[in-house]
Amino acid sequence: MRSIRARNGWTLKEMSAQSGIPVSTLSKVEHDRLTLSYDKLQQLSRRLNIRMSDLFAENAGEEPAPVVTGRRSIGSIDNAVRVTTDNYDYFYLCTDLRKKRMIPIITRIRAHSAKEFGELVRHNGEEFVYVIEGSIEVHSEFYDPVVIATGEGIYIDSSMGHAYVTAKDCEEAVVLGVCSSADEGLMDSLMNLHG
Repeated sequence: MRSIRARNGWTLKEMSAQSGIPVSTLSKVEHDRLTLSYDKLQQLSRRLNIRMSDLFAENAGEEPAPVVTGRRSIGSIDNAVRVTTDNYDYFYLCTDLRKKRMIPIITRIRAHSAKEFGELVRHNGEEFVYVIEGSIEVHSEFYDPVVIATGEGIYIDSSMGHAYVTAKDCEEAVVLGVCSSADEGLMDSLMNLHG
């Protein structure tokens, strides 16, 4: 309603005169305190010579203003939260930010085979892993193993069982992983994987 009024350069009083709908009703509609009945929408459509479908599509082309939070965090190995498991050393970066939708992790991979690794892991979301040093072999529930070398990356659905192990002739590998999910509990979910 407000955009129709603004487009025509009308005040609420002028819009009321054009549409036959009281000023107080128009004001409540514009402030989302009231919705118009079907009969009133038809009246508005007829009196303003606007198709009914245009009344509902009025804001469809407008992009909502992005929410700027000004969040920022600088991550380094020195201030990372370290978690050590049989297969990996995880370095969780930027842990000062809460409710992140992306979890950046530097991981040192020590496991040499899927058998040594054990059961495949699963968690909500998706992840991207980029090999910084060495090379890795990625095992997953639905695909054959694949080798990813230094300077290469892989993007996967994290709910699919997966494991990263060192590739043949590689003692250790270092990767940067970024896990993401719309689930605000992603960090807790990842930490629970480590016990």
